[in-house]
Amino acid sequence: MLAFGSNTLGYRTPHMSSRGTPVRSYDRTWEEIENMLNKAEAKRAEWKVWFEECRRNEDRDGMKEAARNHKALDGVVKTLKWALGEEGISNPLE
Repeated sequence: MLAFGSNTLGYRTPHMSSRGTPVRSYDRTWEEIENMLNKAEAKRAEWKVWFEECRRNEDRDGMKEAARNHKALDGVVKTLKWALGEEGISNPLE
């Protein structure tokens, strides 16, 4: 399990090893990663529905929030698919 501490801004920061690298366990199963992918895809779909709801209500701030979160989850989904070695997913940073 990844251990976290807090910095002065309230963000959680990973505990570092003596070599200055984050402490990682590498103990996630493929099933856990698949489950996280399914959850991320479901959450992304919820944000799309929320965006459409906000559009119908002419709620521009809600539309912006939904679009931002949907886009962020696009990156999560692509990265998880990349970690699973899904065909057609190359570099998740591109």
